[in-house]
Amino acid sequence: MITYENELHPETYNELRELVGWCRIAERRAEIGLNHSYYLIAAKDGEKTVGMARVISDGGYVAYIADVVVHPDYQRQGIGREMLLRLMRFLKQDLRAGERMMVCLGAAAGKEPFYKLFGFEERPNAHSGAGMSQWIESDM
Repeated sequence: MITYENELHPETYNELRELVGWCRIAERRAEIGLNHSYYLIAAKDGEKTVGMARVISDGGYVAYIADVVVHPDYQRQGIGREMLLRLMRFLKQDLRAGERMMVCLGAAAGKEPFYKLFGFEERPNAHSGAGMSQWIESDM
C-alpha cells in the first residue's frame, strides 16, 4: 500500500532524480531547496520512497510545481496523479472566494498529456509565450 508523507531526505531526492534520468543536485543545494519548499509530498511503499513532488511559491498568487517524479517501477499506478491532486488541493485550500493563483510547471518531455488532465496548458499558446529555463554554475 502506498502512503504519503511530507518529508524527503536530500539523498533520496537525488536517487529518485537519477532514476528518471535527471541530474544530481549538490546535497547542500538539494537540502536548501527541500527545506524551502512551500509544500512537499513523498510517496512511500513501506520504507521505500517511490515518488516525490513539491511546490515552491511566493505564498501569494504564484506557485510552481517542481520535481514530480515516480520511480520507474511504480509508474502508471496512479501515484503521480495522487501526488498532483494533493498538491493542487493544498494550493486551493488557502484561496478565498474570488481569488486566483497562477500555478506553473515545467513538464518533462513527453509528459505534457499527463498535466493536461489537470487543466494545465502547453506553452506557447495564444496568451503565453514559451516557458524558458537555464542552469547556471559558479565561476569559482
